[in-house]
Amino acid sequence: MNIYVGNLSWNLKDQDLSNLFASHGEVVSAKIVTDKFTNRSKGFGFVEMSNDDQAQAAITALNGTEVDGRNIVVNESRPKPEGGDGFKKRSFGGGGGGYKGGGGGGGYKGKSGGGGYNRDRGGDGGYNNDY
Repeated sequence: MNIYVGNLSWNLKDQDLSNLFASHGEVVSAKIVTDKFTNRSKGFGFVEMSNDDQAQAAITALNGTEVDGRNIVVNESRPKPEGGDGFKKRSFGGGGGGYKGGGGGGGYKGKSGGGGYNRDRGGDGGYNNDY
C-alpha cells in the first residue's frame, strides 16, 4: 500500500520517514518529495508498505502525531487522476503574427516568438524595424 505523509518538517530525510513507519511493519520505500531546483523538502512524502493491514495500522497510529515539532498527516495515497483538466496540462501557447507581416508561432512556454511591430525588412522582430 502507498501512504501519503504530509506536514513534515523540512529537516526530515527519507531514512527518518522509513524509520518512523518501520515499527509498524515492512517498509518497501520511503521518499520525501523535494523541489527539483532547490532540492529542499516540499513537506510531504510517500511510504510504501508491503502489507496492507500493517499499513492501515501505521496510518491509524501515526496520523496526527507530532514528529519534529509538526503534527503529521498520514493517509492512504490516492493515485493521480488521469487526463482531466489539470492546470499543468493546459496550453498557454499559440501566439500569432505581428502588426505588419511578422512571422508568428511560439507561445508562452515554447518561448519561440517572432513577428513584431512594423517588421518590413528582415531582422528578428523588434519595434519599428524598417529603416
